[in-house]
Amino acid sequence: MRQFDYVKTAKTLLTPRTTGLLTAVHEAKGRQDVQTSLRPDVLTTLTAVARVQSIDTSNRIEGISTSDKRLGALVAEKVAPRNRAEEEIAGYRDVLATIHESHDYIPPTPNVILQLHHDLFRHTSLAFGGRFKDSDNVIIERDATGEQRVRFAPPPALATPELVARICDAYAEALQDGHTDPLLTIAMFILDFTCIHPFNDGNGRMSRLLTLLLLYRNGYQVGKYISIEHLIERSKDTYYEALAASTTGWNEGANDYAPFTNYLLGVILAAYREFDDRISALTGHAGADSIVATGRRATKAQRIAMLFDNSPSPLSKADILLKLPDISMTTVERTLKALQDDGTITKLGTSRNTRYVKHR
Repeated sequence: MRQFDYVKTAKTLLTPRTTGLLTAVHEAKGRQDVQTSLRPDVLTTLTAVARVQSIDTSNRIEGISTSDKRLGALVAEKVAPRNRAEEEIAGYRDVLATIHESHDYIPPTPNVILQLHHDLFRHTSLAFGGRFKDSDNVIIERDATGEQRVRFAPPPALATPELVARICDAYAEALQDGHTDPLLTIAMFILDFTCIHPFNDGNGRMSRLLTLLLLYRNGYQVGKYISIEHLIERSKDTYYEALAASTTGWNEGANDYAPFTNYLLGVILAAYREFDDRISALTGHAGADSIVATGRRATKAQRIAMLFDNSPSPLSKADILLKLPDISMTTVERTLKALQDDGTITKLGTSRNTRYVKHR
């Protein structure tokens, strides 16, 4: 059966790119700790917005939705669910509230995970809430034409309880080690949980809820103020690319955690940057880099182009990936070629020394 050693595996993840992302997240966390102590009044507004966005987008990723009016009433607990979709939205609302309010008392153990899953489906009549899957399942994806294909075959149902116990143990051991960055441990745990796919339904929503839980338990509170789920939905193509890259060879213990780890770190960093930007906007001191940092109203290609507008020094692909970590290498390369073709940027050097600079 598959083994897990997050302490050992984390050491292989410490490439320059991942280390750069970790450093940027740690610095952003420090800024947020100061900002939240200075302006606690602003946090109420941010929390209310993030809560609605999280409940809405995490369910919408799974094709579960209702009207904006009904969503607002459900979040405020002013109405009872009236159909299956609303029952599941109400369940997500309840589990999210539990995590927000009591994360310090919710350790990631198999029994806790089962309880959270039970609560996710508590408003429905479904019998599988709070139980591991009772039959084997597969992860399906659809292409642009609507054709379906099996993206990943998780381990069998009979192996699920033991595998979930093992990743919980590996997580606890890595935290006790004291030398493994918790962010790396969280990313590995969430990737493994997703690959195990332990439930008949609700695996995607549970993975996002567990991400928040583990971030909060390790002092990364940004998800309370900026919806991590919303950022995942906004970059879901990159999310699925990263998942696909990191699940290859998983059943054989030969997968590469780096693509998913870097994606998740990029999302967390994007959340901190958006927090900076919203704090600035709410306090009347909008930063000059706010649009670049958050990418609002700009496509990925436009965000890459804006980097060159604001950087007098040449940029490498690695520089761009570090500054815009939610964008894939494929998109970066495609955009750089387009910018070269239209004369916007100039290529300098070759091979590893290649840099790009805005054509003046």
